[in-house]
Amino acid sequence: LARIQTDSVVMMLCELYPDVRFEIVAMSTTGDKILDTALSKIGEKSLFTKELENALERNEVDLVVHSLKDLPTCLPPGFTIGAVCKRENPLDAVVFHPKNCGKTLSLLPEKSVIGTSSLRRAAQLKKKFPHLEFRDIRGNLNTRLKKLDDKEDFSAIILAAAGLKRMGWENRIGQLLGPEDCLYAVGQGALAVEVRAKDQEILNMVSALHDADTVLCCIAERAFMKRLEGGCSVPVAVSTLLKDGQLYLTGAVYSLDGSDSLKETMQTGVSYPHQNEDGPNDDVQHVGITAKNVPGQAQEAAENLGVELASLLLSKGAKHILSVARQLNDA
Repeated sequence: LARIQTDSVVMMLCELYPDVRFEIVAMSTTGDKILDTALSKIGEKSLFTKELENALERNEVDLVVHSLKDLPTCLPPGFTIGAVCKRENPLDAVVFHPKNCGKTLSLLPEKSVIGTSSLRRAAQLKKKFPHLEFRDIRGNLNTRLKKLDDKEDFSAIILAAAGLKRMGWENRIGQLLGPEDCLYAVGQGALAVEVRAKDQEILNMVSALHDADTVLCCIAERAFMKRLEGGCSVPVAVSTLLKDGQLYLTGAVYSLDGSDSLKETMQTGVSYPHQNEDGPNDDVQHVGITAKNVPGQAQEAAENLGVELASLLLSKGAKHILSVARQLNDA
């Protein structure tokens, strides 16, 4: 999947810059190598990014393609997200064992086992479908689908719809989980291109890939997560909608079993004209994203929306829910 995502970004860049030659360097990361432990238990923030950032720092590569949801809300100094590409469907999808083809989660028999490596998915779905059991499943998409199909251990697994679509496996999606069933992860479905913050030439080149709507939605989501100090060790979830110049952000936090939760929605206007913001402010980052071609005031409004929504949840007791979830997960 990582390779397909990188190829898709390189293809877009090749169309924009036919005279530039792009060489792809494949690498594996900590998150790719440790497959027998739940992501939330490894305790390392930059599981899928550290090795790639080291190569970026050493000038061995000039840009790195990530799933935006893998990128921490605080990037190491010297790096920035130079492009956020148009978002694929951000929803979660259920892939059923062949014997359960045509079913939905609510129709699965009592005590059916569902595989997911995400605390966020498990917390929401445990509450929604109390008759099901949830168990950890790790590995890349190919591995997880093979584990599902070849054994009888799982009745279904939950994956991001975007990944399945990019792999050309959309036909495996048995059920899409809308926000009423399962809010998605911050940045889910969007690809990010990370670059050296001081490398103006590369920054200017990749910024053509920014999709303004996706940028604003993801800034709001990342600001929400950052204010909550969330990561993959706590269940934090979002849903965003940009319509008629209004950005709507729904955010929620959950206990590990989903019994305790807080969820709120807020909105803000993001219709601002683009001003030429040259000068000292031209490289302002918003939660790690540098988007010169998206109006600065709109980015600010999106970031404030995320911070305000998180502050609202914190005022209602989100900190307690998250710290208990963190302690239980660590234990």
